[in-house]
Amino acid sequence: MRADARRNYERILAVAEEVVAEQGAEASLEEIARRAGVGSATLHRHFPSRQALLDAVFRERVEALCAQAEELVPWLRAVARHAAANRGLGPSLTNGADCHAMIIATGSELLEREDTVRPDVTIGDLLTLAGAISSVTEGDPDAAERLMTIALEGISRGVKSDGPNSA
Repeated sequence: MRADARRNYERILAVAEEVVAEQGAEASLEEIARRAGVGSATLHRHFPSRQALLDAVFRERVEALCAQAEELVPWLRAVARHAAANRGLGPSLTNGADCHAMIIATGSELLEREDTVRPDVTIGDLLTLAGAISSVTEGDPDAAERLMTIALEGISRGVKSDGPNSA
């Protein structure tokens, strides 16, 4: 990549982090381009879609979450907490190809090692739960962690349900 193109990429990404933190995942791409001092075409050349830009914005954060993963329950609490604290991260975890793949791979590995979770619970179920919790607690990571703890107690072995696919 040429030096000027690299500078534009880095400037767009830095501005996008700021604007997404202020406005969330629906932040105006035009506003991001304007603040970065580039045209809309330059932004779209580097990031062909909103989701591609969000993936780049959140990739480092998701990589850090995945690198620190040791046990399922603390990791899911951290995911919910982090998503609630970072406006727009929750949907990006479930919609963004790169971020989603990292989260699924890490969560699947942790779930395989976990013996306290009901056998009918999938990593998709758990990530949907974390995403929902982070959406309703956006801006309040303590509440996200608390609600995730309550929800995780409900998916533990020994808790019976009369609903479909109950253990």
